[in-house]
Amino acid sequence: MKYELSGILNINKPRGLTSHDVVDKIREISGVRKVGHAGTLDPIATGVLVICLGKATRLVNFIMQSPKTYRATLRLGISTNTHDAEGEIIREAPVNVSLEELKEALKSFVGPIEQIPPLFSAIKIAGKRLYELAREGKEVTPPPRKVEIYRLEVVEWNRPFLTIEVECSPGTYIRALARDLGEKLGCGAHVTELTRLRSGRFNLEDAVTLEELERSKLKQHLLPPEVAVADLPAVILERGEEKRIRLGQKVRGNPQGGEGLHKVYSFDGRFLGLAEWDKIAKMWQPRLML
Repeated sequence: MKYELSGILNINKPRGLTSHDVVDKIREISGVRKVGHAGTLDPIATGVLVICLGKATRLVNFIMQSPKTYRATLRLGISTNTHDAEGEIIREAPVNVSLEELKEALKSFVGPIEQIPPLFSAIKIAGKRLYELAREGKEVTPPPRKVEIYRLEVVEWNRPFLTIEVECSPGTYIRALARDLGEKLGCGAHVTELTRLRSGRFNLEDAVTLEELERSKLKQHLLPPEVAVADLPAVILERGEEKRIRLGQKVRGNPQGGEGLHKVYSFDGRFLGLAEWDKIAKMWQPRLML
């Protein structure tokens, strides 16, 4: 049986490719069929796209729940149907906004907010993607989603272009933020450039381009799966418990790091997955095994 690579790649996605295009490219370079990404980036966006290979794909949903940081440039005074530069212009208005007014408006978006996703997005309604319904000309209003913006700062204001940095919860749409800010200011806005600077523990400074990946050995850039969960406390199983936890059974042990998710290692130090302490049974309950 051929050994399949497993691990994580921190890719700097280029503009113009979909996240799925990047997944296909990694399949081609690595020869691994089981490849997935942890958080979609629009074709217009660049920056951190976390790619999981082999057994590490089981961590995709966990990684997707991590906070994200973006840098975005907004063009005020023009609204588009996609809320980015690739859409059709639907409104134009003069931009009579000061830096102080901008900063005051941005404050209202910090904290827990409800956000209506863009019509051109991959969210499903009644089994169909929103962008598919939008292209068919069907008017669908997606339900608002609760998201949280932890930090929102002005990087540069060069009227009518505004560059901001956003630290936010997963599921936050920067295009929707641009739309809502434009509405609040009364002039409209859309995203012209978007870069993901961070996704969980993965930073743009450490990301590798597809060109660099093709020029070098993929293994040089492949990170072990446990890198994605480095912040979690660890538990080492007692000898002989590995087979049972791999089968989904609770195993003996000590609540070494308290409650909540823990990284699980075998007695000889191999990373196995994630487990949670069951304080009633006084055993470790597997949650995600690689």
